[in-house]
Amino acid sequence: MKIKSYFCSSVEEAISRARQELGPDAMLLQDRKAPPEARHLGAYEVVFATGPAEAVERAAAEPQPAERLAAEVAELKRQLEAMRRALTKSMFGPAQWLGAAPEMPEFYSLLTAQEVAPDLAREMVQAAASRCASTGSWYHALAEEIESRLQVEPALGRGEGRPGMTALVGPPGAGKTTTLVKLAVNFGLACRRPVLLISMDTYRVAAADQLRSYAAILGVGFQVLETLTALAQAIAENHSKELILIDTPGCAFGDLENSSDLARFLRSRGDIDTQLVLSSSLRSADLSRVIDAFEIFEPRRLLFTRLDETTAPGSIFTEAVRTGKPLSFFSTGQCIPEDLEAASAKRLRELILGASPARAVSAA
Repeated sequence: MKIKSYFCSSVEEAISRARQELGPDAMLLQDRKAPPEARHLGAYEVVFATGPAEAVERAAAEPQPAERLAAEVAELKRQLEAMRRALTKSMFGPAQWLGAAPEMPEFYSLLTAQEVAPDLAREMVQAAASRCASTGSWYHALAEEIESRLQVEPALGRGEGRPGMTALVGPPGAGKTTTLVKLAVNFGLACRRPVLLISMDTYRVAAADQLRSYAAILGVGFQVLETLTALAQAIAENHSKELILIDTPGCAFGDLENSSDLARFLRSRGDIDTQLVLSSSLRSADLSRVIDAFEIFEPRRLLFTRLDETTAPGSIFTEAVRTGKPLSFFSTGQCIPEDLEAASAKRLRELILGASPARAVSAA
C-alpha cells in the first residue's frame, strides 16, 4: 500500500493530481487545511492511498501522520505546562504556601505566566486572599487588586489651556507616527478641533514624507522642523490651534545621549505632555530597561502599541505599577483610526486574567 500527501490550492486539484500519479483507484483518506508551517506549499493537505482494499480501509481508520504529530505536540505541551505549574508551586519552598488556600499558588502561576513580575505576583495573591473574605471569589479579588494598582489617563495635553500639546517619544519602530495620526483623527478631526502635526524626525528617510501624506489626506496643518528654536517658534505661532501633536525621532537605546537637547527642551516646557510610546511585544527585561532609559524625557504617561501582538501583557501591568505612570492609550493594530482605544484597567485585567472567572480558573 502507498500513502501520499498532496498540498494544493483546492481539494479538487489534489484529487486530479492523485488520479494522474496514483491511478483511478486512489482513495482519499483525509483532507484538511494545511498547517501554518506548510501553508506555503498549498492551502490544503489531501492524503491518498492506493493498494489492496483491506489495507486502504485500515489506513483510513487509523490516525494520519499529521494527526499523530499534532496529538504528540499537544501532549508534550500539556506535560510541559504541568511541569511549569509544579515548579511554580515549589519556587518559594513548601513553607511559602503552607496552610495557604490552594488557589494562591495556582493564581500566582497564572500571573507569572502572563509575565507579571514574581514579587508583584506574590504580593497580589497574598492581598487577594484577604479580599476573598468579602468577594468570595478569587477571580474578582485579583481583578480588584489589578484595577486598584493601575492608573489610567486616556488624555492629551496638560490641562485645559490652549493649545493642547503632546509629544510622542520612544524607541525606533514603536509606532509613534502611526499612533500620532490615530490620535489626530480621534481627538482632533472627530471633535472638530483644529490640529497641527509637527515632525522633528529628520533622521529617517521619508519619515516626514509619511506624516506629510497623512496630514494632506486628513486636511490638517503640518510642519517639518529641524531645530528646537524652530519648534518653540512654531508653538508660539500656532497658539490658536486646539491640538498640536509632535512626532520625534526614534531614539535607539544606546543613542539617547544624542537626544539630550530634545529631552531638555521637553522637560522645560510645562505645557507639553510627553508620552512614551512602547511596543507591547517587548520582553519584560527589555521593557524595563527602555522605560528607565527614556526617563531623561520625564514622560508623564505610557502609551502601548501592538497590543494585538502580545500573549503576555503582564509586563505592561508590572511597569505601570513599578513606575507609577498612568497608561494613556492602547494601539491594537495598523488600521487608522480604528485600532486605538483608551487605556482602561478593565481591559488590561481581562487580558491578564481572562474575561470570565471560568477562563481564569481554567488557565490557572
